[in-house]
Amino acid sequence: MSPHIRTFHNRGGRMGDRHHDALSRLWPSYGIAVSDAPLDVVGLFGRSAPLVVEIGSGMGDATAAMAAADPARDYLAVEVHVPGIASLLGHIEARGLTNVRIARGDALDLLRQMLPPDRLDAVHVFFPDPWPKLKHHKRRIIQPPHVALLRSRLVPGAGVLHCATDWAPYAASMLSTLSADPGLVNTAPDYAPRPAHRAVTHFERRAARQGRDVFDLVFRRRAA
Repeated sequence: MSPHIRTFHNRGGRMGDRHHDALSRLWPSYGIAVSDAPLDVVGLFGRSAPLVVEIGSGMGDATAAMAAADPARDYLAVEVHVPGIASLLGHIEARGLTNVRIARGDALDLLRQMLPPDRLDAVHVFFPDPWPKLKHHKRRIIQPPHVALLRSRLVPGAGVLHCATDWAPYAASMLSTLSADPGLVNTAPDYAPRPAHRAVTHFERRAARQGRDVFDLVFRRRAA
């Protein structure tokens, strides 16, 4: 069990035959479990390329779309929701993607234990749980100790931390927290325009239907 407070709900969920089939056939080729062993990224992907970590890939449609449009970079999706993992495996097969792998477990553990500093081209944190109740704010992933960890894994001077949320109070908290980190610089005056490369997610479509704005925050790690 992780020694820190979890930032996610460990949800269950039903899976149909298609997802069970994808999980049993494709997980051995595309999936790994989060552990305390250093990750051989070149061995995992079969090449050396810039690496993007997707924290919370959901059902995987947006991750698959971004990876398909960005074949020069590798995408490591980190997810705990088994139906979402199975769905992303299906997208990998259907699109013939070679630059996506999936890690099941806590993304913070993966960053602490499996990836070295100064390695990542980008970290994506799209529509994380906002934990809206005040007593649950300690579970938010975007808070100073976690941001320091995320930033430390980015390539100095180039690595990007890109967050998005449809929860306005969390967006304000994210902006304040990220702006206060001395190792990050905002690429926009405050919130960033929605980057064209960020695929529309299920959560974003739901937010649009419900009339909520979406906020993007794009910060770059300062040069060492």
